[in-house]
Amino acid sequence: MERSFADLAYEAKERKTRRELVLKRTEELLPWDRLVEEIRPYCPQAGNGRAPYLLDDTLRVHCIQLFHNLSDSAMEDLLHEVESVRRFTGTRLGKVSDKTTILNFHHRLERHGPGNVLFETIKEHLADQGLVLKEGTMMDASIVAARTSRKNHKGERDPEMK
Repeated sequence: MERSFADLAYEAKERKTRRELVLKRTEELLPWDRLVEEIRPYCPQAGNGRAPYLLDDTLRVHCIQLFHNLSDSAMEDLLHEVESVRRFTGTRLGKVSDKTTILNFHHRLERHGPGNVLFETIKEHLADQGLVLKEGTMMDASIVAARTSRKNHKGERDPEMK
């Protein structure tokens, strides 16, 4: 892939935004290869019409959409507007997934059922790292490592755990 002046300028930025830091942490936390293998059987393969988007990239778009509770149109807009999201999803301007592609991927996961498998795989993977993932509404969330108990090593209530 050929790098542009915009790529070089982006990489030379002095400060990372909160979104960039969350995307970096998400990249590190999730077992992307394992997730892709879970859904590969349900996705189109090359050779049947137009070349499909890379499965890894499409899955990342889907995850960002779910994490931020975005509509298909809003997800498409985010891909057009935000460089850090494009980098996370492996997307380049001019090759952005449109709302119909995003919708079709979502429907494919619903129709064949691997969405629940993805959720359980992510939940188990995060639990192995001492993190908890729950289904529900997210208003403002952060990934935080925390103890599971308010008691210290002696079994007494720890005054620092409030």
